[in-house]
Amino acid sequence: MAKLEEYNRKRNFEKTREPESISETPEEQLKFVVQHHIARRDHFDFRLEWDGVLLSWAVPKGPSYNIRDKRLAVQVEDHPLEYRNFEGLIPKGEYGGGAVMLWDEGIWEPLSDVAEGLRTGSLKFVLKGRRLKGKWALIRMKAKAGEAEKNWLLLKEKDEYARVSDGISEFTTSVRTGRTMKEIEAGTEQKFTRNPFTQTDVQLAQLVDTAPEGDEWLYEVKYDGYRILAFLEGNRVRLMTRNGQNYTDRFPGIASSLLDWAAGRAMVLDGEMAITDTQGKTDFQALQNYMRQPMGKNLTYIIFDLLALDGEDLRGCRLIDRKETLEVLMENSPKELHYSQHIRGNGKENFLAACRADLEGIVGKKADSVYSGTRNGDWIKLKCDKRQEFVIGGYTLSDKKTSGISSLLLGVYEGEELVYAGRAGTGLSARSVTELEKHFKDLKRDASPFKHAPQAKNNERITWLDPQLVAEIKFAQWTQENLLRQASFKGLRTDKDPKKVRKEKADEEVQRQASAVDNKKTMQESGNELIIQGIKITHPDKVMFDDPEITKADVIRYYEKVAAHMLPYVSHRILSIVRCPKGISQTCFFKKHPGTDNQGIVSVSIPANDGEMENYFYIEDAAGLIAEAQMGTLEFHTWGSRVEKLETPDIMVFDLDPDEGMELDKVRQGVMDLKSILAELSINAYLKTSGGKGYHVVVPFKPTVSWDVFHDFAKRVAEVMEQKWPGRYTSNIRKDKRKNKIFIDWIRNGRGATSIAPYSIRARKGAKVSMPIAWDELETVAPDGITMADALQRIGRSDPWKDFFQNKQALK
Repeated sequence: MAKLEEYNRKRNFEKTREPESISETPEEQLKFVVQHHIARRDHFDFRLEWDGVLLSWAVPKGPSYNIRDKRLAVQVEDHPLEYRNFEGLIPKGEYGGGAVMLWDEGIWEPLSDVAEGLRTGSLKFVLKGRRLKGKWALIRMKAKAGEAEKNWLLLKEKDEYARVSDGISEFTTSVRTGRTMKEIEAGTEQKFTRNPFTQTDVQLAQLVDTAPEGDEWLYEVKYDGYRILAFLEGNRVRLMTRNGQNYTDRFPGIASSLLDWAAGRAMVLDGEMAITDTQGKTDFQALQNYMRQPMGKNLTYIIFDLLALDGEDLRGCRLIDRKETLEVLMENSPKELHYSQHIRGNGKENFLAACRADLEGIVGKKADSVYSGTRNGDWIKLKCDKRQEFVIGGYTLSDKKTSGISSLLLGVYEGEELVYAGRAGTGLSARSVTELEKHFKDLKRDASPFKHAPQAKNNERITWLDPQLVAEIKFAQWTQENLLRQASFKGLRTDKDPKKVRKEKADEEVQRQASAVDNKKTMQESGNELIIQGIKITHPDKVMFDDPEITKADVIRYYEKVAAHMLPYVSHRILSIVRCPKGISQTCFFKKHPGTDNQGIVSVSIPANDGEMENYFYIEDAAGLIAEAQMGTLEFHTWGSRVEKLETPDIMVFDLDPDEGMELDKVRQGVMDLKSILAELSINAYLKTSGGKGYHVVVPFKPTVSWDVFHDFAKRVAEVMEQKWPGRYTSNIRKDKRKNKIFIDWIRNGRGATSIAPYSIRARKGAKVSMPIAWDELETVAPDGITMADALQRIGRSDPWKDFFQNKQALK
């Protein structure tokens, strides 16, 4: 955004928590914020939302309610809208370094043309904040010759809010978090973590007629509210609708509760903003009333999914793992935040119980599903009442009335065309009619927006509208003519995109697949269960690789057979894994921290490279391999040290990574050149395929030196190769330095870095394996030349690495 170039230029977003200039959907109401900022000088930052940015002034003494006070306000660079949520510490040495408090926030209303006022230097407005209220003005001072006109005066204008005192010194805490400036400064020593993504498509549920049975499905109550994604980072929160609208300022109490509960942790939540009654039922009409007048209502954020935590993207994890983590997180959450409980299986009974309790319905979710952000059948919904969203294309009024609304004319989209679906004439209270009339005022048009216009009845007239509003409608049924019967208006859905409104109908294919999976699971449980190493295997027939077709059971049996050969290189070493719950054709993800399902693994808390304690995991035996494979793990990557001697590594790996399209003979020559360098140092090395485009040269050492010494030695070896054969090799990781060269990757030998384990499958086409081979096989075996089937044949032969751990070589 061109308006924010100066703001971006002054800041290093790798070091500061201040928000980057990401785009947001503008709101109808203009926001303002005042931030108390202790940098080189104590001052207040006064910011007004206008034209997609925050116009900003630095006010040294702060605003004053005394009409005689003329407070200097120096105009500074425009800030992004997201900055209105920033509270925390800007690191020393960075632009504006110091503590920032959210001192006031609210809505501002211009009393004259803003563009003209900015041009002429006279801007008058009303503030509706928590602390600043009433009429105010910004008047620009005349600048000296040659100086920029940046100095303004912030004035309180005479009204009922004016005081003799300045009226601000009594307020010393944040309006968002209740903290003092000292508390903000004290809390900023914590590590700041960013979320792995700033926006995501929401997972949607497909309508079905019957609930599938079986423990594969988790059932939750279907809530009637606004779908909201909550993005939390440090002391910032964004509450976003499924269509990207920022609703943070519409739910300030929930935003504050989330910040207090999260205590600075980064996370992304998915849930429903709703009004609940004493029995816990949600009421959409009550939520509509709250949006008009947010007082005296039991507003609750019902959270049902955790998409990211502490910088780790969890969308590729199993739903049951995400929910278990979320439930633990929410054990001590404020009452305004509610965890959405689930029940395994018993879909029909749950649906009947929900309808008997007068709830809207239930949502079913596959326990092992990932969060794809689509409507793919992993989530389903069953409704007790028939209701859905419709687009308002017009309204009717009796000839005898001059104002009001008799009925709404509704439609759904089929492709790009709006198709008429019927009328809603009940549910229109005097209050809702008044609200609708305000919305309709600027939407009136001469022609019908429908593909086929409905005819007016006797003694009524129709007013057509641009199809920009979405209504939630409850109805009895669809007629044979595809028209609504007994339709009742429940409220406007400002969070829905009209173009995406379609006629909801039960998806027969999703229903068939859900039932088929359910039947298959029932047969497995009633017959012979597949249990390997004491681990119950679910969905053994799930296809993990397409060509050749390899199932989950095949993968698990592979790891069972190679376990004795693989475990010496994997057990008791910190792991990172690549997990593909639905096979390599779907979403895979890299995972290095333990989840909630810890069967077969051991969690360990160790200092990360920045000194902070973090949880990692390792396995001890074959059961650990099988447990990981059961959860969809294909790749195992290990640290170069054992957990018993974590800080003294014992396995060094050089990955020869060739430039795209390089001949295989040159890669093989690189392997032999590296071997010769190591031989000159009297170092024995071993060879394995990577399962990709290069080879790995692996060196065992006695665990006697630190990571720094270990890492530096690997780097020096790579640099020697680069110096000796500058036209062939590079030690520089940058892509532009690899043209027609092989990158000698030494970087994986640092603390916390990992490399693919011997015998590990690769999550790539063909199910290739990173396999130990003999030196004399270099000319005949390609880097990706060994498949799972090949590997299983090879383990019956002589082991080319049989003396690997008998080497006593050491670095000094």
